[in-house]
Amino acid sequence: MHESVQDYYGKTLQSSADLKTSACCDATSMPEWLKPLLGKVHGEVLSRYYGCGLVAPHLLEGLSILDLGSGSGRDCYVLAQMVGASGKVVGVDMTAEQLAVARAHQDYHAEQFGFANVEFRQGYIEQLDALGLADNSFDVIVSNCVINLSPDKDAVLREAYRLLKPGGELYFSDVYADRRVPAAVRDDAVLYGECLGGALYWNDFENLAKRHGFSDPRLVEDRPIAVTDPTLAAKTGNIRFYSATYRLFKLKGLEPACEDYGQAVIYHGTIPSAEQAFALDKHHLIQAGKVFPVCGNTWHMLHATRFAPHFTFIGDFSRHYGLFEGCGGGIPYDNPATADAASCC
Repeated sequence: MHESVQDYYGKTLQSSADLKTSACCDATSMPEWLKPLLGKVHGEVLSRYYGCGLVAPHLLEGLSILDLGSGSGRDCYVLAQMVGASGKVVGVDMTAEQLAVARAHQDYHAEQFGFANVEFRQGYIEQLDALGLADNSFDVIVSNCVINLSPDKDAVLREAYRLLKPGGELYFSDVYADRRVPAAVRDDAVLYGECLGGALYWNDFENLAKRHGFSDPRLVEDRPIAVTDPTLAAKTGNIRFYSATYRLFKLKGLEPACEDYGQAVIYHGTIPSAEQAFALDKHHLIQAGKVFPVCGNTWHMLHATRFAPHFTFIGDFSRHYGLFEGCGGGIPYDNPATADAASCC
């Protein structure tokens, strides 16, 4: 499967215009603050971008970032500007042709930014230990529509957890399915290359994340994927695919469910580009200055991470009130059939 993916992204695809589905195309509404950062990225790098989401979380200045499946380097060069001269970005990819594009423009971007803080390494995202990356060495790990391409997703999440510092996060976009993908779809080279064949059933993904220590995965945003090619649509049948962005925190003490301890937070409005409200995830848009009730897990995600200085914390864990109101089950993504389904807080 590695060889098939390398061939697809190294030889078959020459630009994003060659894609046959919308899976590996970022349809996310571009925030205004991102536009000037993208404006400094070389055109050839942009033309060979195959991401499906926005992997640029807040508060990255001075941090160490690892990009899994960095491709031609678009996200690396955006993140490089966000971490600044005191931070660093490491991109890992297995495809020589993609890495050649990324490396060819390192000097260009150093001149654009006024500093050089990006490096690229060739290797497999399942075997990061072979690249000499140390335990607890990155503040944030990102990935953009690549983990679905891995034949060993278990190893990817295990390695990501190992490499993250305590309180760090894996913030990534990928493709998921509403059911387990059958072998006929999984083994189709084009569907796999288009990020559909390797898509995990969403519930299998959440259980996999929890098994590797990423308790309480948080969905940030999602969108349905249209399979517009008639031949490919016939092969996928009734499977529904979604592009979704998650954040997984490396935190001790998170519980399996969202438990209510009567806690709340007040956001100070001090995170750049989020002065009016901060979106921790799809279900937590925290307005500045307003007392916002939170479950115990959300408390930890704000209190034990880089977000802590931007909040006032109310309450403790001395009294338990049961399950946080509004928690439930079912597929977490938006579509007409499940628009009214309950979702976790």
